[in-house]
Amino acid sequence: MKHKIAVTREVFEETLDLLSPHFEITANQKDRVLDAEALGHLLGDKEGVLTGITDRVDDPLLAQCPALKAVCNIGVGYNNIDVAACTRRRVLVTNTPGVLDESTADFAWALILSAARRVTEAERYLRDGQWKRWEVKQMLGFDVHHSTLGIIGLGRIGRGVARRARGFDMSVLYHDRVRADAAIESSCGARYVDREELLRVSDFVVLTVPYLPETHHLVGRDELALMKPTAVLINVSRGGVVDDKALAAALAAQQIGAAGLDVFENEPDFDRQLLGLRNVVLTPHIASASETTRRRMAEMAARNLIAALSGQRPPNLLNPEALG
Repeated sequence: MKHKIAVTREVFEETLDLLSPHFEITANQKDRVLDAEALGHLLGDKEGVLTGITDRVDDPLLAQCPALKAVCNIGVGYNNIDVAACTRRRVLVTNTPGVLDESTADFAWALILSAARRVTEAERYLRDGQWKRWEVKQMLGFDVHHSTLGIIGLGRIGRGVARRARGFDMSVLYHDRVRADAAIESSCGARYVDREELLRVSDFVVLTVPYLPETHHLVGRDELALMKPTAVLINVSRGGVVDDKALAAALAAQQIGAAGLDVFENEPDFDRQLLGLRNVVLTPHIASASETTRRRMAEMAARNLIAALSGQRPPNLLNPEALG
């Protein structure tokens, strides 16, 4: 008899083809929004699940799913999953690291350039029929080349962002909880500084840290006050790393120059103050959304689930303690 699994969000047909020889699948290919009650009902008799980053897996949900053995997230971040609660119940948890690093680093640069050169604002201006003539002082932005890039979090994505800065002849600074070794610093052309110095001297500040209790509101009112009035803040990490309300106030007061945000607190119910600001580029959590990358993420999650329910150690296991 095949194991019963669920796929909570619409995925590629090739993902289902990979899973189908192994499992009896209930797939949400209509991509209905599943609240906690619907998710509990879906998973009540399932042994495994492919989750999206919006699916909250916590102790109350797990209590409704006594057969559940594996939760495989399609995403590198997993703050939607209570890993400790899963471990207590011997439920394996996996994510999809590595596969999305380069696409996310690419997108960080899309936000850097769009925010610095006012690309989305200028496009709206043109589309709305407001462009009547060329002007010397029209849509003036900030130069990226030969400026200073500060990266908070020099993990795989942060290193990808740093490497791309070479083409713009930038000085690269970074801060992380643990300093990288000399070889990594050299390969990225990055110099370690403390967080306060990074915020004070950087023209562009890019956040590439995971969302953890210690990174909640890592950038808030006090940190924004340290930044240059022409500085640009970029967040491609997770919502909650930035205090969005404080950021909206800083942007409205032109305390900093601009921002580019792909992630938000309580998304998709983000702070609507941001919509009224011209000096912020907003995108709907799509940093990893190239077709190739999303297909690879779904495949990696599927292979994690196949391994987990066939008695093997999943390649991207987050809680080996649950193996027992």
